[in-house]
Amino acid sequence: MKLNLANPATGCQKMIDLEDDKKLGIFMEKRLAAEVEADALGDEFKGYVLKIMGGQDKQGFPMKQGVLTKDRVRLMLSKGEQCCRGYGMRKGERYRKSVRGCIIGHNISVLHCIIVKKGPEELPGLTDKSIPRRLGPKRASKLRKLFNLTKDDDVRKFVIRREVPSKEEGGKPRDSKAPKIQRLVTPVTLQRKRARMGIKKTRQIKAKVEAAEYAKMLAVRSKEAKEKKMDKISQRKSQRDSQRKDE
Repeated sequence: MKLNLANPATGCQKMIDLEDDKKLGIFMEKRLAAEVEADALGDEFKGYVLKIMGGQDKQGFPMKQGVLTKDRVRLMLSKGEQCCRGYGMRKGERYRKSVRGCIIGHNISVLHCIIVKKGPEELPGLTDKSIPRRLGPKRASKLRKLFNLTKDDDVRKFVIRREVPSKEEGGKPRDSKAPKIQRLVTPVTLQRKRARMGIKKTRQIKAKVEAAEYAKMLAVRSKEAKEKKMDKISQRKSQRDSQRKDE
């Protein structure tokens, strides 16, 4: 079995081959999201705690959380669910997909774990170095959270820029790039919002005026129809009375 270890604190990742059954025994019968003490993997892992995040079997089928079995099963999955990307699927459409259960057995070939607790010794390639994030956050609220800013501070000054390397070896960087800030509230966006609200209010006022005029017109027409009806009734009544007098 291969063990894919990742350290979220440093951004490093490392693959380890495990062939000893004693070392593999600490993972057997464990479920996804379980935390395992990694002392049995070696002296350098003493004090480390690993969390199982996922895995694949020997045929490449992924493990799915909530399927309480070691075997492979076929489930009806819809777009957006775990183990179903849903490329080309319509809304409401479901596929029958093969997935492996969330209990670890001997059929698992790769196991993905992250370091939850660090031990006293350093692990080469995992804890001894740090890989900086290539890209920073681009949403305005996340930038404020990262730099502990208030709403009065200008977020555009704190965007993380990255330098574009030159095509020639040893040359100066060509330029620096920064992401476009999303959900940024600017005077232009506020002006557009005011314009939208103004259009909405004018539409509401216009609808109210038109509804009042229509109701007024209906009242006039109904009154006219009523008067017309009453005139017809009175005419018929007068005709009947004249006929009776003639008789």
